[in-house]
Amino acid sequence: MSLNNALLLLFTHGVPILFFAYMTTNVLLRNFKKVEHILLGLISVCYLLLFAEEYVRNQVSIEYSTLLSSLWLSSVGIIIPGLCFHFLIKFTRLDARLPRWIYPWIFYLPLIFVAVNLATGAQLISAQQFTESGMWKLPVYNEGYYIAMASSVFMDLLFLIPLLKGSSIAETQEQRSIYKQLIWGIAVSVLWHGVFGFINFGDHLPPYPYLYSGILWCYFLRRTMHKHDFLNLYDKRFEKLFNLNPDAILLVNLKGNVKNANPGAMRFFDSIRLEPARCFELLGLEIKTQIQAQVGIKQVETEVVTDSGRLVLLVNADYVWVDNEPHILLILRDITLQNQHQEDIRFLAYHDPLTRLPNRRYFYEKLEEALQEARNRQETLALLLIDLDKLKWLNDNGGISPEMTPCGKRRESCKNRSASEG
Repeated sequence: MSLNNALLLLFTHGVPILFFAYMTTNVLLRNFKKVEHILLGLISVCYLLLFAEEYVRNQVSIEYSTLLSSLWLSSVGIIIPGLCFHFLIKFTRLDARLPRWIYPWIFYLPLIFVAVNLATGAQLISAQQFTESGMWKLPVYNEGYYIAMASSVFMDLLFLIPLLKGSSIAETQEQRSIYKQLIWGIAVSVLWHGVFGFINFGDHLPPYPYLYSGILWCYFLRRTMHKHDFLNLYDKRFEKLFNLNPDAILLVNLKGNVKNANPGAMRFFDSIRLEPARCFELLGLEIKTQIQAQVGIKQVETEVVTDSGRLVLLVNADYVWVDNEPHILLILRDITLQNQHQEDIRFLAYHDPLTRLPNRRYFYEKLEEALQEARNRQETLALLLIDLDKLKWLNDNGGISPEMTPCGKRRESCKNRSASEG
């Protein structure tokens, strides 16, 4: 093989191999524990193996093409539909409707055929014939080839069934948008598969050019996962923000089940001796109603009573799409002390800090309000001033002493008793 041919082969098959390697790594690093991520990673690995087989087959003697095609290419090609069906059924949440004795085993029954075929040295798969043209070792487009190609395209079209079913029962526009994108991905892939699978382009294109439909399909899958699974708490970019935020942040589904809680939330719930799973108990009926209706909540104060006493919480909530389900991103901030400090500041603006008696500013404002009300009602206002003996002299010469505090308390008790009797 010449240098030019080697470089061309590296471009036509090496680049796709790198793409699928990157995609597999990227998807699994995002979340290697989720079934959907694992399945998408396995699909990418299978397509990588298809291109790796073609990369090897076109470099060795043509006499090995039949064996490599029957053992390697065909085996991997048989596995891919089962993985894709499993991914789509799981992604659309249709797995809950399938019996446990069927799901997911039914998708992997072809593995038995693959194992037997490998054990018998590819005796179960009819041998593909090849011819050499230029640098390529091309398959012969015979009856067996077209039957296999028609079966493959038909199988690809079946991928539309779970997506169309999922779209028909979708509860939100965002769900329908996800399914629409994947339906377009399948449609484009099937079109490519059909055109480049049935038409013989000779040595103008690499052998099996329909394999590149896998790049299109995986691109749509990856694009959808990135667009609608952006809040992935295993993603390092968001994990630090999630963990370092001092506020209580919870990721909750619409049923009230807590999916994730940051350290701030754990500290907060420990302080009030309440389990995070019971976080909805802290929210008032109005907030719960808004959450069920998926209405955004911004800077809403609510009072709750816990074993630790009365708390004032500032609630913010928005809705995100995680694992193909709507979730609530709930942020709780304890503003009890902040509100108490604000009340103290407002009180001290109109009262003496020592005696707690109203100050001159309070007197003039209340007097102005009373005068205005009297004018509006066309009534006469009576003002009664009670002079405490030598209070002005004490204030001018020594300031208000702590001994005046009981006076303020007595005045406050008289005010409260008068209000209750009135």
